[in-house]
Amino acid sequence: MKMYNPPHPGEIIKGLWLEPAKISITEAAKALAVSRKTLSKVINGNGSVTPEMAVRLSIALGASPESWMGHQVTYDLWQIEQHKDELGVHVLNVA
Repeated sequence: MKMYNPPHPGEIIKGLWLEPAKISITEAAKALAVSRKTLSKVINGNGSVTPEMAVRLSIALGASPESWMGHQVTYDLWQIEQHKDELGVHVLNVA
């Protein structure tokens, strides 16, 4: 069953890891060995969790890279499905 309006992975990082542990974006960025700007984009929903970022998050936070990629894919698919009628795709009749 598809999740209704799944959260962006950045919301998950912020809400389940950073805020409860009182870790700033700057501190987390240092731990992940990325720039503050890069992590801030993800946290604020303006950037995506790439495979490399998924591995970094896995090392720093303990969840699997596949889990982080799954959050991103679920979010991305739900977003695009909201506008699938605008894609201009037509059904192919394959015999």
